[in-house]
Amino acid sequence: MKTEHHIEDWLPITKKDAEGRGWDEVDVVIISGDAYVDHPSFGHAVIGRLMESKGLRVAIVPQPNWKDDLRDFKKFGRPRLFFAVTSGCMDSMVNHYTAAKRKRSNDAYTPGGEAGFRPDYAVITYTQILKKLYPETPVIIGGMEASMRRLTHYDYWSDSLKPSILIDSGADLLVYGMGEQPLREIVKLLSKNVPFSSLSTVPQTALLRPKGAQLPKNKRWETLSLASHEACQADKRIFATHFKHIEMESNRQAAKRLTEEVGGKVVVVNPPFPTMTEKEIDASFDLPYTRLPHPKYRKRGPIPAYEMIRFSINMHRGCFGGCSFCAISAHQGKMVVSRSKGSIMKEVEAVTEMPGFKGYISDLGGPSANMYRMTPKDMPECTNCARPSCIYPKFCANLNTDHRPLTDIYKTVAAHPKVKKAFVTSGVRYDLFLGKTKDEDRALGCSEYMEELVTNHVSGRLKVAPEHSSDRVLRIIRKPSYDIFTDFKKRFDDICRRKKLKQQIIPYFISSHPGSELADMADIALRTKESGFELEQVQDFTPTPMTLSTAIYYSGYHPYTLKPLFTARTAEDKKEQNRFFFWHKKENIAWIRRALEKAGLAEVAQSLLSGGRKKQL
Repeated sequence: MKTEHHIEDWLPITKKDAEGRGWDEVDVVIISGDAYVDHPSFGHAVIGRLMESKGLRVAIVPQPNWKDDLRDFKKFGRPRLFFAVTSGCMDSMVNHYTAAKRKRSNDAYTPGGEAGFRPDYAVITYTQILKKLYPETPVIIGGMEASMRRLTHYDYWSDSLKPSILIDSGADLLVYGMGEQPLREIVKLLSKNVPFSSLSTVPQTALLRPKGAQLPKNKRWETLSLASHEACQADKRIFATHFKHIEMESNRQAAKRLTEEVGGKVVVVNPPFPTMTEKEIDASFDLPYTRLPHPKYRKRGPIPAYEMIRFSINMHRGCFGGCSFCAISAHQGKMVVSRSKGSIMKEVEAVTEMPGFKGYISDLGGPSANMYRMTPKDMPECTNCARPSCIYPKFCANLNTDHRPLTDIYKTVAAHPKVKKAFVTSGVRYDLFLGKTKDEDRALGCSEYMEELVTNHVSGRLKVAPEHSSDRVLRIIRKPSYDIFTDFKKRFDDICRRKKLKQQIIPYFISSHPGSELADMADIALRTKESGFELEQVQDFTPTPMTLSTAIYYSGYHPYTLKPLFTARTAEDKKEQNRFFFWHKKENIAWIRRALEKAGLAEVAQSLLSGGRKKQL
């Protein structure tokens, strides 16, 4: 029986909502750059529901107007404990601008997909407003934007090296990564009347201290002093090394406390909490979400990001792939934490009861769809490991890659009486189940997994991300050889032929990645032509804070070798690389031929541009 919801089922977003609950004040006010969707895929809902479960009165101000008299920021008055600020599920600059720095005309996290409902650098703007209105009230910042800007970082949109977001925002505390554990600790301490100013040793937080002040004592933590912000600004090689230390510590299970001087202050980043347990992640997903947008949006149109995930199931967090351009491991963690089968099936049942459900689960996935339950065989062995990837350049012997628990989930969900089909639309890491010996394949259920996936869980198209074809560039990206992708495609096609399925692989590729030159892009064009692809899902590299690729893009050096690397930085260089994705278009053929001949690659031009098109079957 489908649940009928009332306005009280959502967290309050207006003063009237709060008064309807009999509240004369609230404990915490969450300011978010996204529309309020009460769903576990939206951070403000997760944090709001978590604090509510601890007995706090929590209100949300979604997408406040920062241009008027600021009434949205004042509607609940001064919260008893603190303001919590997030730009939303995305960095506001990634949300607003394309890789070419053109302003986007839509916003997937706003009703009707309308743009213009959040400012650039939203965390800074929101926090500065709150600090002017309520200078004595603590402000905690978190979410992707704050998390990935916690230390000196390159900002692509201003083409500058920016200091920790704590400096420009004026926030009192920064929570990085997934926020449940640190916020649970913060709420516990505040409930014991610990002053906010004494929350200096909460793990997974960052704060500012005066230069020269003694660091808070914690006997369990070692401290690593990074190069200062000013030193990074003065020397790009120093910044490259600076980033290497940040990435290495973010990948350790026993990380050091980091300090970084900037001006007359010191940014202090406390080590993270241990990876969440199954019980903890289940508790987060089992909170009483309505799983729906707030009713106030009914007349404004659907929220595109919500429409994409409304009938989906997120089964785990974290990613040990370590791709150079990706921020997932730096935010969610390198170690995967998976939900229990019971929690997943409880959510499946909730999805089948949702309005509009017609029997189709849109995704059984996660950051990488097939990393469910893939944890170390012996966790203590990982304590001081600083490898950014557990699978590149070679698989760690301590990594469990058993696909059988995931296959079991697929089959159980598919057998639910109200589910017609359960699709997998998150990206699949095919290198996790290919290249095994026969004994390994059998023991880890690899072929069984691929058979189940391709036969029963592909909605006509399966997304995978080889990213490039050049081994030289793939080494920088930390992805496996393109030959593994061609093996995967062959097996995929064999299963489809055998099962008489009309399905396609949709490969994702990237242009202008640091280290990629015209010859490398020509290689992508030639290899994909040989595979029968005319590419659709392509993207130009966008430098985002706190990734290895971005550090290379800005500095011109690989942080781990300090060797210089070419990077396409100008609009013209980027356009030229992107053209190779569309070698088959009439307007590109003459230019590609000239460019390759000029580069001494006439034979490549002949192979690529002769023989016409080859379309994927």
